[in-house]
Amino acid sequence: MVNKKSKGRRKIPMKKIEKQADRYATFSKRRAGLYKKASELVIECDVDIGIMYFSPTGNPYSFFHPTPDVIVSRFQNPNMQLSPSTHLDATHARNRVNQLSTRLEELDIIEEAAIAQKKFYDQMIETRQRGWWESIEQLSADEVTEHEAWLKNIVFHLHNCLKQLENGASSSGM
Repeated sequence: MVNKKSKGRRKIPMKKIEKQADRYATFSKRRAGLYKKASELVIECDVDIGIMYFSPTGNPYSFFHPTPDVIVSRFQNPNMQLSPSTHLDATHARNRVNQLSTRLEELDIIEEAAIAQKKFYDQMIETRQRGWWESIEQLSADEVTEHEAWLKNIVFHLHNCLKQLENGASSSGM
């Protein structure tokens, strides 16, 4: 095998991107990364943070936690005590971030379970494609009994449906 050298992750020189389309794409990607890092900083370090910037097209973007009022007040006077209403807003925002963070962790667990379940179903589909005689030989006695009961139940329901159809056809023929 030939040694293949990939570029991988490498340092990007800090200079203005000349192509406008590339500049817009890079801005969008870096903006998402900036929001993610700011959110991590808020959650992990329990800090107040405010970011304001304009895109290359002139659109304004911002990220404030807990609220813009708290950030501006703290920036103007770091030692100033917050008003009760501002303190309440900040506490509510922090609690909401914690709730959303917990919910995100729950959804991550659900996603992992769904992925595992999909893998399991994919394996089942693979087994089904081989043929019933190949997979039935691998069943235990309890599984065969369960499968037999399931088949008997289906046969029973099919007979009932057939009788209903026959009764309906004979009564409509009169």
